[in-house]
Amino acid sequence: MAALDLHIDDIGKRFGAIDVLRGICLRVAAGEFVTLLGPSGCGKSTLLRIIAGLERADQGHVRAGGRGLDAVAPKDRDLAFVFQSYALYPHLSVHDNIAAPLVMRELSSLERLPVIGALLPGAIQRKRSIQERVRQTSGLLKLDALLERRPSALSGGQRQRVALGRAMVRKPKIFLMDEPLANLDAALRIHTRGEIARLHKEMETTTIFVTHDQAEAAALSDRVAVIFGGELRQVAAPADLYREPVDLDVARFLAQPFLNELAVAAPIGGGLMIGGSRIIIRDALGSGLAGTLAFRPEHATLAEKDHPGALPVRVTRIEHAGIDAHVFVDAEAGAQFVARISAERARSLRDGDNLGLTIDAEKAWFFPSNGSRQRGDHSGAA
Repeated sequence: MAALDLHIDDIGKRFGAIDVLRGICLRVAAGEFVTLLGPSGCGKSTLLRIIAGLERADQGHVRAGGRGLDAVAPKDRDLAFVFQSYALYPHLSVHDNIAAPLVMRELSSLERLPVIGALLPGAIQRKRSIQERVRQTSGLLKLDALLERRPSALSGGQRQRVALGRAMVRKPKIFLMDEPLANLDAALRIHTRGEIARLHKEMETTTIFVTHDQAEAAALSDRVAVIFGGELRQVAAPADLYREPVDLDVARFLAQPFLNELAVAAPIGGGLMIGGSRIIIRDALGSGLAGTLAFRPEHATLAEKDHPGALPVRVTRIEHAGIDAHVFVDAEAGAQFVARISAERARSLRDGDNLGLTIDAEKAWFFPSNGSRQRGDHSGAA
């Protein structure tokens, strides 16, 4: 199937007095996998519903393959929507659930009747075509052995694959997926996202995927569009988002569960004061504003307390997390930080230990008080 590019131009949406979306602009290339990422209530699902035609925007336009979609009915937009809730027909078999969109679009009400339908001209050929497409789709999703089952006899992962099959069988030009993995347990989520990645690679269909899960977005996406409070903050490849968040909100959201933050005075020559210690941060060079020093736990190192250039710290708590551990420390002037170290190293530490903490000056960020670092791609251009 030939994928389409998607242009979202200055989309705005209000519910009553609340601005749900404000001036969203995004370009998605044909065949690209783009994830809309953000906290609950940020507007990402509303944007997906506007693309699908299930909600009407108050301003702006949506185009696919150069064709304006604003006045096009949802059924005529040549896209498929996969819902979080699966939305399967409980009384139909897996086969009939997958076939349902083809039956509704390609057979008349008379042709759908079990006896009379088979006698009408061309009906048998159309039904055979539907059967073949269902067979192809079920094979791709490894559902062949489940075609006669009802949804109630399926696991959560199997139901989600049926929902994907029902969307895929029409061979749409664009897939829209609204948190399709949210109802699965952790192991199934990882397995099913692998299936989605495989299917996207095989089908090369333009895909817009909504999630609040950073790991999901990073694992699946060509690019990620981060939304906060109805505003598009940054659009970039997952690795670029990790390295260069454009503002503190993006950095916090992508650094779950912990981000080290400390309000600091204006840097001098890239130097920031923490209590009585001064550290040089690449990101602060050239800035003359007060702001926030931020760095991930993996970019902090614990050393001996007299290590040159280290901040004096005291261990207050250790959280073990399998092969890693998070060590919470108190520094001068009431500052608190978290360092991620190996579980082996953590075994030698105790609450109350006095150590030194060093920060990777190349990977720490300085966010000036005016908000944005003005780095990374947040224009939305494809």
